[in-house]
Amino acid sequence: VSIIGFSVLNAVLIGQIDVRSVNRSSWIASLGGRYGLTNRLEIETRVPYVYRTDDTVTRPIGGVASDQLFSSDGNGLGDIELAARYQFNAPRDDGAFYVAGLRFKTRTGKDPYEVEYDTNFNLPKELATGSGFYSLQPSLSAVLPADPVVFFGGINYVWNIKRDVNAVRYTNGSVISFQNIGEVDPGDSVGLNFGMGLALNERSSFSLSYEHTWIDKTTFVQLATLQAGFSYRLNKRTNLNLSVGAGLTDDTPDTTLTLRVPIRF
Repeated sequence: VSIIGFSVLNAVLIGQIDVRSVNRSSWIASLGGRYGLTNRLEIETRVPYVYRTDDTVTRPIGGVASDQLFSSDGNGLGDIELAARYQFNAPRDDGAFYVAGLRFKTRTGKDPYEVEYDTNFNLPKELATGSGFYSLQPSLSAVLPADPVVFFGGINYVWNIKRDVNAVRYTNGSVISFQNIGEVDPGDSVGLNFGMGLALNERSSFSLSYEHTWIDKTTFVQLATLQAGFSYRLNKRTNLNLSVGAGLTDDTPDTTLTLRVPIRF
């Protein structure tokens, strides 16, 4: 629900109430690589290609008595990521492995402030493929082998670096206008995850995990996902990993499907 206007004595609204239903779909194909510098230190890079579609049904209350449909899409290079991980210890007994990580996300994708917006709907005509902000993510993970089960968990913190945005471009036919934005600070987030993996046989395994993210500067947006995964070793160098995630909050995507094919060289 979008409200544009102001209220008088908490009873009378002067302005417009816009009720919207939005259906969003995202498809991401990424190419990633990892390289071990030492027995305990590795680096990683990830290059994503993003395709997104949005279908918005809107009906302004007090306006036209019919639904209005606005559709948009976007595709292109996403935000390239660079990461490094270091394993602190190598326990000989039944202890846990502790791994620290650091991930840097660039702004190579088209950000939400570069695309044009429709003046009537106040929606982007082309969807962004990037977040528009650089971010840095330190993390700490623990892995506890307990044959045939492996337990794992971790915490992370995402620092989104604020930036100055000059203006956003709005168009309505041949009429072009600009809205000044200024400095934008999207806030940071704290993430928690834990789960387990169970070996079914020498070539296949099953995993179950839970992820939760708290976003700073808001009391409403929280992301929670329950994931189930299956891994199968095709040969000595290639694995097939499939996972399905179910969103547990209103702000989380309803369903996520991830297919990975790691190849060791």
